[in-house]
Amino acid sequence: MKLGIVGLPNVGKSTLFNAITNAGAESANYPFCTIDPNVGVVAVPDSRLDVLAEMYNPEKYTPAVIEFVDIAGLVKGASQGEGLGNKFLSHIREVDAIIHVVRCFEDSNIVHVDGSIDPLRDVETINMELILSDMEILERRLDRTKKLLKGDKSLESEVALIERVIAAMNEGTSARALDYTEDEAAIMDDIPLISRKKIIYAANISEDAVSDDPMDNPYYVKLKEYADAEGSEILPICASIEAEIAELDDEEKAVFFEDLGIKESGLDRLIKASYRLLGLISYLTAGPKEVRAWTITEGTKAPQAAGKIHSDFERGFIRAEIIGFDELIEVGGMTQAKEKGLIRSEGKEYVIKDGDVVLFRFNV
Repeated sequence: MKLGIVGLPNVGKSTLFNAITNAGAESANYPFCTIDPNVGVVAVPDSRLDVLAEMYNPEKYTPAVIEFVDIAGLVKGASQGEGLGNKFLSHIREVDAIIHVVRCFEDSNIVHVDGSIDPLRDVETINMELILSDMEILERRLDRTKKLLKGDKSLESEVALIERVIAAMNEGTSARALDYTEDEAAIMDDIPLISRKKIIYAANISEDAVSDDPMDNPYYVKLKEYADAEGSEILPICASIEAEIAELDDEEKAVFFEDLGIKESGLDRLIKASYRLLGLISYLTAGPKEVRAWTITEGTKAPQAAGKIHSDFERGFIRAEIIGFDELIEVGGMTQAKEKGLIRSEGKEYVIKDGDVVLFRFNV
């Protein structure tokens, strides 16, 4: 999974990226300190893997990973190339989902590119650049489809759909905020629109407000109303606190969380929100050679899940031997599970569930 972190200059975007990836992207109080996208790969925390590692003492421990891409600050006119905008927009097209960092705190020491704090204005500035960039793609697609329509009347519905999306975009509405039928969604899946990508608004709050109810922050409230109307996720997070957490070991983190009155880091919450947003789950494989988590889309059937490991597993799929993680731990291990007949044999139609511990049988 690849997540692109976007935002106006000086909203805490690179600070957050540094914190969650420890990749050391330059963070400074001026625009375009991040010219090329910085990329950091982060392990997905999964306590179930730790338990399986204790059980098997494997040679390798391989968690699922998320790739974070820090994309330089966008400004008005980016869709026309302003501030190296075209280059940055091309990077956003390559990600699975967007984390849009929005500043929701006052600080006279940190310059805002527009001179004041207004989350909705900031969001609309970036969304409009994404929409303008998408409209160019849609206009080209519309012209091409209209030419083909002369010989293929079945394309009438596609023309009507594209015209509807363009009309909504002219009103400032992102493609993700529109409703689509199943057939329309299939057409839209074939058009690489940035403004249709799923999004998490990361509301960057001040250190003083970390322990407070975010609904006490009027900036956050406005942003939440916008996200809810669009069907997007929103997450209150403090980039500077996350930077401090990134420097601590596990024991120090526990004390730090207790002092702040929080249960988990912003990174952990961001990862959970990302999985939820994209409809992702993890299944597990375990043995003396390796314990590993595999990320798949919810609803994936066993052969396709096996294909995540190797294409041969999918091609020669025979069956999947499965036990749920909680059930495995309850009986104490794989040996006990086998003795009690708890390991199920599932075929090609079985839909893998989150936390399934799986052994695939195949023959090529």
